[in-house]
Amino acid sequence: MKFLVVGGAGYIGSHMVKHLHDNGHEVVVADTAPTLPGIHWAELDIADGHRLGALFARHRFDAVFHFASFIQVGESVSDPARYYQNNVASTLTLLQAMLHAGVRRLVFSSTAAVYGDPHYTPIDEAHPKAPINPYGRSKWMVEQVLQDYDRAYGLKSVCLRYFNAAGADPGGQLGECHEPETHLIPLILQAASGRRAAITVFGRDYATADGTCIRDYVHVCDLASAHALAVDYLVRGGDSAVFNLGNGLGFSVQQVIDAACRVTGRLIEVREAPRRAGDPPSLVADAGKAREVLGWEPRYAALEEIVRHAWRWELTLCGREAEGLGRVLGS
Repeated sequence: MKFLVVGGAGYIGSHMVKHLHDNGHEVVVADTAPTLPGIHWAELDIADGHRLGALFARHRFDAVFHFASFIQVGESVSDPARYYQNNVASTLTLLQAMLHAGVRRLVFSSTAAVYGDPHYTPIDEAHPKAPINPYGRSKWMVEQVLQDYDRAYGLKSVCLRYFNAAGADPGGQLGECHEPETHLIPLILQAASGRRAAITVFGRDYATADGTCIRDYVHVCDLASAHALAVDYLVRGGDSAVFNLGNGLGFSVQQVIDAACRVTGRLIEVREAPRRAGDPPSLVADAGKAREVLGWEPRYAALEEIVRHAWRWELTLCGREAEGLGRVLGS
């Protein structure tokens, strides 16, 4: 099949592009940065409806994967206009281009942030939606828009709510590197490689076994496979749906640090800091619906395997930085 991947040069999007390409599909990437070698790349921002319409006129897509969102929670609080413009308004432009071109299948990159502070854990799709920041609200707005577009226009969508995306391409070709970096595993590995002085642990007094927060980490390649299953589901005539994506296994901050020490064979300096406001003790996904309906099963569920793949990428980044060839991949 032929797919448009919006935001396909980013962290998760680039792994999706590689997965589709490796499985024999034709892929076109719409992004403002270059994508993988050998992949057709259309340099554009989806806010540009004219250029987006021209792209749909040149290609007949079977479906669209949408990864083009801003993701920094803190930035969304300080500059909400930027998030609503990009994450919501630009998505409306994309949807209009799809309707005009007769493309009626979309797989949308959503987030567990739509749930807000958890009422219970593990969190299933029925959990109340009460996002506590503009980032989470922007994703929840798009999910509601997609419900309306299905009812009014027959545009079918699958919204995939990620918990904590982690890891990297096992072959070392792709990985995570945001600026600024806010995700725990790359921050820990930067401390291990020497690109960062230390890792900070925010709070050791949570109601968990070791006192540190627990989060659900899902390998980025497992996210890509879930997206592929989601589009297969739509092609087979599946109704619009929402699925959580997580391992269903929670690992504490201290467990991740310990795993990184074992994988890297290096001592990692740890600094202590008070709790951060809004950090719940535990966030773990109930992804049973994705397993049952899509047939999804995480391949890389072991924490050390996730960290090992991310470490391989961190060493690649260190080499590129040393050569002055650092490459930044966003979300």
